[in-house]
Amino acid sequence: QVQLVESGGGLVQPGGSLRLSCAASGSGFSSAAMAWYRQAPGKQRELVATITNGGNVNYADFVKGRFTISRDNAKNTVYLQMNSLKPEDTAVYYCKAERSSVYRKYTYWGQGTQVTVSS
Repeated sequence: QVQLVESGGGLVQPGGSLRLSCAASGSGFSSAAMAWYRQAPGKQRELVATITNGGNVNYADFVKGRFTISRDNAKNTVYLQMNSLKPEDTAVYYCKAERSSVYRKYTYWGQGTQVTVSS
């Protein structure tokens, strides 16, 4: 069984920074592809960044140059460093883990952490 717990959200001024953490319990984290998503009120959930088990990263265009995704397999944790935050970054941020076996794909979601960017 895998559980994901996000933390690090909060209220920050435009131009400020936050570092989100996603701590995973259970086994298999090192083989999982991880991602951060976000969902603003009235909008669809959108992909923010991904990182593979090999450490390859990809970012949505709207966060390139501002956000950095990383992982620490020894700590079973993935991070999202968010710099130069904008009001439009306001959303609930969710952590996702995905593992595949011969038989099925396993997907796990955290409960989310609120990020509010406002003056």
